[in-house]
Amino acid sequence: MDSPPLGYAVIPGRKGSEKCGVTGFKIKGNATPYLYYSLRALQHRGQESAGIAIFKEKILSFRGMGLVHEVLTRDILEEFSSGTGIGHVRYSTAGSSTLLNSQPIVVHGQAGDMAIAHNGEIVNANELKEYLENQGISFNTESDTEVIIRLLSFNISRSSNIIEGIKKTMGMMVGSYSLALLIKDRLFAIRDPLAIRPLVFGRVNGGYGFASESVAFDAVGGEVIRDLRPGEILEIKEDGYASYSLENDVGHTAHCMFEYVYFARADSTIDGKNVYNIRMRLGQILARESPAKADAVVPVPDSGRAHALGYSNESGIPFAEGLMKNRYVDRTFIIPDQSGRVQEIQIKLNPVKEIIKGKRIVLVDDSIVRGNTMKKIVKLLKDSGASEVHVRIGSPPIVSPCYLGIDMKTRSQFIANGKSVEEIRKEINADSLAYLSINGLVEAIGFDKEDLCLGCLTGVYPVKIKGEKYRWQRELDSF
Repeated sequence: MDSPPLGYAVIPGRKGSEKCGVTGFKIKGNATPYLYYSLRALQHRGQESAGIAIFKEKILSFRGMGLVHEVLTRDILEEFSSGTGIGHVRYSTAGSSTLLNSQPIVVHGQAGDMAIAHNGEIVNANELKEYLENQGISFNTESDTEVIIRLLSFNISRSSNIIEGIKKTMGMMVGSYSLALLIKDRLFAIRDPLAIRPLVFGRVNGGYGFASESVAFDAVGGEVIRDLRPGEILEIKEDGYASYSLENDVGHTAHCMFEYVYFARADSTIDGKNVYNIRMRLGQILARESPAKADAVVPVPDSGRAHALGYSNESGIPFAEGLMKNRYVDRTFIIPDQSGRVQEIQIKLNPVKEIIKGKRIVLVDDSIVRGNTMKKIVKLLKDSGASEVHVRIGSPPIVSPCYLGIDMKTRSQFIANGKSVEEIRKEINADSLAYLSINGLVEAIGFDKEDLCLGCLTGVYPVKIKGEKYRWQRELDSF
C-alpha cells in the first residue's frame, strides 16, 4: 500500500501502510462480482477504505471509506460491471486516512488511462517524486502509490513497449510491492524482485485473476495456479497469461515473516506454505523452547489460536477458549491511533471466568509490538481469578522499525526496545514471559533464513535504507 505521507514526520504508533489487499480479474463475463467477493475475503488486510477500477470503454473507478460491503453496494456493482478490473482494501498511512489517498488510483497521463492498486511500501518514494517533479509532473495525493503510477506512465511513454516501461520502473524502485495495474483494458500483476509481498495467480470460471492471498480464490470458487515469482510481470488475458521477469540480482528472496506470523489469514497458502500449519509449528517449537507448568493454554483470539493449539499439542496442557472475542470489533493492530486501540481492547475480549478462575494459564499470542494490548489482557485474566498468567509469544521480540510497510515505524514504540524480557514481564504484569527464538521462527516457516525479511527482529534489512544495516552490504563501516 502507500507509505507515510511524503514529507510527513512518522508518528509513533501510526501506520506506515503495507498491509492492504489487491485483486484483479479478466474474464469473458462480468468480473465485478469476483472483485467484490475476493475483496471481502481480503477484508482482514484493510478495513478503512475499499475500491475498484474497471475498464468500460475507458477506466472508471469507485472508492469509499469503510468496509467492502459498505462501499461496494449492489447499485455500484451493477453500474461498474465489466470483464476487466482491479480492487483494493486499505488500512491508512500516518495521518492520512482519507478518501483522497484510497485506492485504486487512476491517472490520465502520457501513456493513456491507467489505474493501480498497491500492497507494499516504496523506500525511495521521496527521491522518485522529486525526480518526476523535475520532469514537470505534479501530484494530487500524499501516497507513494501515486509516485509508482506517475513513474510508470512516464517510463512507458518513453519506452518501445509497455513491458520495457514496467521493467524500467521496477529497476528504479526500492522497497516492497505487489501491484494490480490496468493500462486501458490490459491487466497486469507485478511482484517485487525480493517477493516481500504475497501475490497469487489463478483461474476462475471464464477467465483468470490474481490476489494478495489464496483465500480470495476460495471465496469465488476459483483455483490457484501458483504464486507470482520474484520480479515477475504477469499480463492476465481472458484465455491465459504472458509472463515477463526482472532479474533478482541478490539471489535471495525476502518474504515478510509477519505475513506468516500474524497478517495473512490462517487458511491462506503463501509461496507454497500453509499459514495455519506454520502457526501450529510456531506454537509447538515455542512449547519445546519455553515450557510452563499450567492448567490451560488460552489463545488471544483470533491471532494466537493456531499458535496456542500447537503449544497445547506439544506440551500436553489442555487447550481452552478462555477469551471470547466480539466479532464486530475490528483488528486492534490496524486501528490508526493509540487512544482508539486502548478503547477497543476494552470491548474486544471477554474472559470466560469458569475456565479462568483458580487456574494457571498459559496465554499465547503471535507477537507483542507496543505491549498495551497484552498488559490489558493479562489484567483481564487476573481480574477473572487466574492464579498465574504465563505469557508465551510465537515470534521473537520486535526491536527495529519496518520500512517495508507494517505499522512499526519508530524504535521508541516497541516495548522490547532497550528492555530485557524480565523488564517486559514486569511491565505487562505476567508471572512469566518467553518469546520464540529467531531460529525457531525460521524452522517453523520453512524458508532458508536468507530468504526471509527479519528486519524488525534483527535491524538488518533486505533493501538499502539510509542509516540501517543492509543484509548483503560488504562494507560495514558505511553505516
